[in-house]
Amino acid sequence: MTVARAMLLLVACLLAQAGAAQAQSKDQLRHGRALLQEFCGRCHAVGRTDIKRGAPPFRTLGREFDLDHFEAWLQRGISSTHPDMPQVKFSEEDAHAASDYLKSIQK
Repeated sequence: MTVARAMLLLVACLLAQAGAAQAQSKDQLRHGRALLQEFCGRCHAVGRTDIKRGAPPFRTLGREFDLDHFEAWLQRGISSTHPDMPQVKFSEEDAHAASDYLKSIQK
């Protein structure tokens, strides 16, 4: 095998890995959004532009909270003194997906 052919093969492998990682990342973000929509979307705006009255939109949570710690909070369980807010506790995988999604939509 020539050096040029080996380099082309290496580049093709790297591009394939990057494409697979990007697809996995998009799946992770979709999963995080779906979780937040299911558990929080009744009151909170979960997307980049949607509007809900009465609860802060998730796209601005980074202004109030350190989102680097949000994943751990989701795993421990988030509860509130607000009577309509359910207690939520996510698995490690779900907390990671939700946290990644939140970070991706911050304004």
